[in-house]
Amino acid sequence: MKLLKRSHLAALAAALMGTLSLGVWAQSGFPSQPIKIIVPFTPGTGMDTIARVVAPRLSERLGQSVVVQNQPGASGNIGADAVAKSTPDGYTVLMGANTMLMASQMYKNVSFDPVKDFSSVTMAAYGSLMLVANPKTGIKSLPELITMAKARPGSISFGSPGVGTPHHMAMELFKLESNTFMLHVPYRGSAGYTQDLLSGELNVGFLPVHIAQGFVKSGRLTALALGSPKRHPVAPEVPTFEEVGVKKIDVDLWYAFFVPSKTPANVVTRLNTEIAAILRQNEVKEILGKAGMDASASSPADLTAIVVKDYPRWGNVISTKKISAE
Repeated sequence: MKLLKRSHLAALAAALMGTLSLGVWAQSGFPSQPIKIIVPFTPGTGMDTIARVVAPRLSERLGQSVVVQNQPGASGNIGADAVAKSTPDGYTVLMGANTMLMASQMYKNVSFDPVKDFSSVTMAAYGSLMLVANPKTGIKSLPELITMAKARPGSISFGSPGVGTPHHMAMELFKLESNTFMLHVPYRGSAGYTQDLLSGELNVGFLPVHIAQGFVKSGRLTALALGSPKRHPVAPEVPTFEEVGVKKIDVDLWYAFFVPSKTPANVVTRLNTEIAAILRQNEVKEILGKAGMDASASSPADLTAIVVKDYPRWGNVISTKKISAE
């Protein structure tokens, strides 16, 4: 009887070792099939641009085809959900952004958790936002805007490309930190919003620094502050919020690569190594720079730390201001 048990256990152990060896072999052989990068927004967006710049270069480095697939809807939630529920093997990658942390908390019945259901691969790029004012307002500095907003609550209007967009959320965070009230006018897209900001129909608003600076130089807009931890080389004369006395307004847009949670660590490391190397290429930096983004790779751990910090921060703004996308 004991001999039978020993024989059974030995057979079971051999089977388990065989399965483990097969798993290790499969992981070490990554990639052995095409990789798909899901972009949860339409073509032409910042995320789409990054994915399509990285994809062919990643394909060349990995020796496998890398396909970009747009899967828009619900402010990015549909595409993100699809990746979260995909097989965690590294063959389905999400081109994500900090908008994922916002949208997942603004919609009801979102079935994925952006913190728990993804493994970080690497940061991809940053996009800085500048707070500007129309010259007709007479507002020439951030302190002047705060003083005017407190003196006449609701008299100052600000716009955004839509409810829940980074431009909108950045202003809501600023309102919370400065204890001011300004009237939000949401638009359907950036074109109408920017046009009315330039014409004076809107008083203030956030714009990407690369776009805003052109209008500032031509005198059509007044720069008030930059929503980054430090000044931007495109607009070195524009101070950050912290420099003019308003802290915690780090509202940079960031873009990053993710895979489903439980993806093998060595697969994540391989993707991180190859994508980070691509992002460091001068040609890639130049292409993304022309699109208003600053290429920036990171370790998986550093990206995770940013996600963990930003998720509750934006959640607090959303709950406090009762912001809903539905």
